[in-house]
Amino acid sequence: MKNVTERAPIPRQLEREVKMETGYRCAIPACRQIPVEIAHIIPWEKVKEHTFDNLIALCPTCHARYDYTKEIDRKAMLQYKTNLSVVNGRYCDLEQRILRIFANNPGGNKIKILGGLEILLMNLLEDGFLEDTGINSGVILAGIPSYKVYLLTTKGRDFINRWNDNSPLD
Repeated sequence: MKNVTERAPIPRQLEREVKMETGYRCAIPACRQIPVEIAHIIPWEKVKEHTFDNLIALCPTCHARYDYTKEIDRKAMLQYKTNLSVVNGRYCDLEQRILRIFANNPGGNKIKILGGLEILLMNLLEDGFLEDTGINSGVILAGIPSYKVYLLTTKGRDFINRWNDNSPLD
C-alpha cells in the first residue's frame, strides 16, 4: 500500500510546460543557466500537489539558493513567476531575445534588425520600449531595407532594469 504522504512525481506534461515557460533555462533573468530542475515555490510538504502556478524552473545553483541556503526568499520567487507570466504573455521570442541582449549590455542602446520584421517587434514598439531610428541599410529590395536600426528608449531600459531586479512589471 502506497504511503499517502509520499511525494508523487511531477507529471511529464506539467514538467514540460514549466520548462517551456522559461525556454528550458533558469527563470532568474540574471542567471538563465542550463540545465534546470523543477522547484516548488510553496514547498510540496505544505501544499501536497504539483500545480503550474506553484512550479518554476531553476538551475541547480538557484534551486539550492532558494530551498537550502534561503538566499532567495519566497516573495522574490513569487515575483519571478509573476514576471515570467507578464513577459511571456506579452512578448514573442524575438522580442524577449532583444530585451536580453540589452539586459546583458547595459551600455548599449541600438540594435540592427533585419528589415521586414517589424511585425515581430510590434509589442516592443507599441509599448514604447524600442523606436525606429529611420536608419537603414539603404539597400532596398522589394520595398524592404536589408536592415533597420532601432533605439532602446528610456522606458525600455527601465523595463529591463525592473525585470533584472525582479521588481513588478506592469
